[in-house]
Amino acid sequence: MNSSVTEFILLGLTRDAGKQKAVFGVFLILYLATLLGNFLIVVTIKISRTLGSPMYFFLFYLSFADACFSTTTAPRLIVDALAQKKTISYNECMIQVFTFHFFGCMEILVLILMAFDRYVAICKPLRYTTIMSRHVCSVLVILAWVGSCIHSSAQIFLTLRLPFCGPNVIDHYFCDLQPLLKLACMDTYVINLLVVSNSGAICTVSFIILLISYVVILYSLRNHSAEGRRKALSTCTSHFIVVVLFFGPCIFIYTRPPTTFPIDKTVAVFYTIGTPLLNPLIYTLRNMEVKKAMKKLWCSKV
Repeated sequence: MNSSVTEFILLGLTRDAGKQKAVFGVFLILYLATLLGNFLIVVTIKISRTLGSPMYFFLFYLSFADACFSTTTAPRLIVDALAQKKTISYNECMIQVFTFHFFGCMEILVLILMAFDRYVAICKPLRYTTIMSRHVCSVLVILAWVGSCIHSSAQIFLTLRLPFCGPNVIDHYFCDLQPLLKLACMDTYVINLLVVSNSGAICTVSFIILLISYVVILYSLRNHSAEGRRKALSTCTSHFIVVVLFFGPCIFIYTRPPTTFPIDKTVAVFYTIGTPLLNPLIYTLRNMEVKKAMKKLWCSKV
């Protein structure tokens, strides 16, 4: 550890005592709703026999990644809202950086896999079952896990190289590279370039790939029946909403010079708390198969 700092102080979303109580109540409800929603999707897909297609196979891992991604930041935000001393140890901070980027990257890669699945289903329907076999899907998910590990390892490697000589107040509600770069007692220009080329490039390139895939899908729909177009548009619209809500804030945070803005914390709420909460709502409310499977499964359990 190249640092004389053993702990950091997190300022949280707000320093106002009254607002902190509101933060505790609101985000506790949002976090529990996130866990419940994603848990229902994971269990429903795991148990239901009607949700065995590759799209739901990937949705299973997206919901799992969402629950874990939210858990990397939300519990500390909730606890710190009522805590007098909002500190996080150096080691805990490094663990949070690693897990945050691991599950964040996992979500990005699974979203790409889901877009690829929709592309094959709509553009190459006759070869769909051959291309998207269970073995191929399993290999793709394993590659997503490996890619996430490589990305988060690179991030933690950069973070561990930062020396902290005194200032330890982080104007945020979790540990991340941008606020940590601001505290480092060294020239962080090169490291910031590496952060942009890692996190920033992953967010931007992934977003462009997803946009291109949806344009190709929409273009190919011109040859489908009205019912086929309606169903495909419904599915793709759900995916696109998730993509915009997640990638917009990520690109804003990770593709810029080493500086922080007061709005950063609000923007971060969208992709750390908002997206994991909205994903299960979007994929269930706009998907009849998931709604039917949930109703059948949980009504029979009750």
